[in-house]
Amino acid sequence: MLGPLLRRLLPLPLILLAASVVAFALPRLVGGDVTRAVLRARVAADAPDPAVAARVAAELGLDGPVVGQYLRWLGAVLRGDLGIGYVARTPVADQLGSALGVSGLLTGAALVLAAVLGVPAGVFAARRPGGPLDRALSAAGIAGIAVPEFVLAPWLVLVFAVGAGMLPAIGWGAPEHLVLPVLTLAAYPAALAAQLVRAETIDVLGRDHVRLARAKGLPERRVLWRHAARLALTSVTSLSGMFVAGLLGGAVVVETVFGIPGVGRLLLDAVLARDLPVVQAGTLVLVAVAVVAGMVAEVAQLALDPVAHDREADR
Repeated sequence: MLGPLLRRLLPLPLILLAASVVAFALPRLVGGDVTRAVLRARVAADAPDPAVAARVAAELGLDGPVVGQYLRWLGAVLRGDLGIGYVARTPVADQLGSALGVSGLLTGAALVLAAVLGVPAGVFAARRPGGPLDRALSAAGIAGIAVPEFVLAPWLVLVFAVGAGMLPAIGWGAPEHLVLPVLTLAAYPAALAAQLVRAETIDVLGRDHVRLARAKGLPERRVLWRHAARLALTSVTSLSGMFVAGLLGGAVVVETVFGIPGVGRLLLDAVLARDLPVVQAGTLVLVAVAVVAGMVAEVAQLALDPVAHDREADR
């Protein structure tokens, strides 16, 4: 397994370098005067004094060539210095550290819930394809995939917070604040996982080693979970990195709707305020997390599927 892992690690520096270029360039492609936006955020002045604007631009390092700005920023990042936020005037690393803890908890809980709901649903649906349970779970899966977070979140608030009064609509800090955001984030990956596991399980149940296990008189439950579901999980495992990236992206909507102080909310506020250090560092960190999650998912897939491991070793 070491060889395939090393091959996946080789392009990582280039991927992160490309991500740093994108993270640095995208906020500047939006247009507008960053210096004036920062001054408006600080002193609420629509037309700041040109001399003050020039002094602030020099202070923020925004008065030189763009290439030089990028190289200075990249050098600082490589030294572990993510800069100081223009608006809050606090280290970006501190802001991101706090927000990443919140988003990490939210994303991790959603991923666990998606696996707990989606994997068994797909396995049970595959036992009798076309049966009532299969049709019901398929309909629920289609709804989970089709309804986006920005539609599902307000409906959950309307039903469980406003209508039933069972859960808080916004806020963070108590266990009940996790319920609605986690349900919102987990809906899509749970539905997709259920459909993938169902399709893979139906395929595996028709293979020779499964028929042989049944011929030996093994209980159907053991055949289903030990022989069929284990191989079916490889497809979900291979996509778990994509699930993590999708959850981090969906967190922007969810954290905004539910008032959660995570990375998504932090980045949205930073984009609106043109807080370049926060936008750049936050984007780069999210890309790095998504890339590492994808690599971990591929390693887990190799561990679950020995045949795939052998194919990788023969290359």
